[in-house]
Amino acid sequence: MSNTSLKVLTYNIHKGFSATNHRFILHEIKNLLRHIDADVIFLQEVHGERNISNNRFDDWHNNRQFEFLADQVWHHYAYGKNVIYKSGHHGNAILSKYPFIEWENINVSMLRSASRSLLHGTVQVPGIHQIIHIICVHFGLFGHERERQLTTLAKRINSHVPSNEPLIIAGDFNDWRGRAEHHLHRDLGVKEVFRMAHGAYARTFPAWLPVLSMDRIYYRGLDVINCNHLHGQPWQRLSDHIPLFAEFRLI
Repeated sequence: MSNTSLKVLTYNIHKGFSATNHRFILHEIKNLLRHIDADVIFLQEVHGERNISNNRFDDWHNNRQFEFLADQVWHHYAYGKNVIYKSGHHGNAILSKYPFIEWENINVSMLRSASRSLLHGTVQVPGIHQIIHIICVHFGLFGHERERQLTTLAKRINSHVPSNEPLIIAGDFNDWRGRAEHHLHRDLGVKEVFRMAHGAYARTFPAWLPVLSMDRIYYRGLDVINCNHLHGQPWQRLSDHIPLFAEFRLI
């Protein structure tokens, strides 16, 4: 059995703003992510480009948010642009300490204003011969949306992910009623890390008083070492979601 571990984190960063949109908090998020030091970070609601008046936010950066967060720590990243507007665009991103072999963004948005996608990448950890599939997701608010998006996810995995290669699916599922689990377990044979460890999904929304289980980390072909949801201060005053963290042992 391998002694190599893979630490992952998923976080909906709300485009770098506080839940009320009154504070720009991306610099705080950057510092906290560096402290956690995950190997792979799955991000949702990330600006790829945004033109905004510097008079409104003195610390507004000029480069893309995923590059700003990745700077000098995560040397490899992928970004999927899904929602485009006059002032820029946003979507999902994956930051990785390990090089991508390849990646592709599959836009599953049913509404123009909603960023919904499957960002599918593959990485290889030094010393580990297996390819690891990592998929960052952000699904819709409506049940019929999620059903179609889950079907697309299952088809993607069945056609592109061999059953003997490790798989991690993480992100904002918007599945507060817990209906995705049966679909994913039945079609893909994946397990949700918090439900396996604690008997229930982690509550991640809203950050100041988490009552809904919106964010998940599913896996296949890996052993779980530990998992945690990063509630309380300082996370509850940043985005409207709280992050999830998990550490896996590569089999």
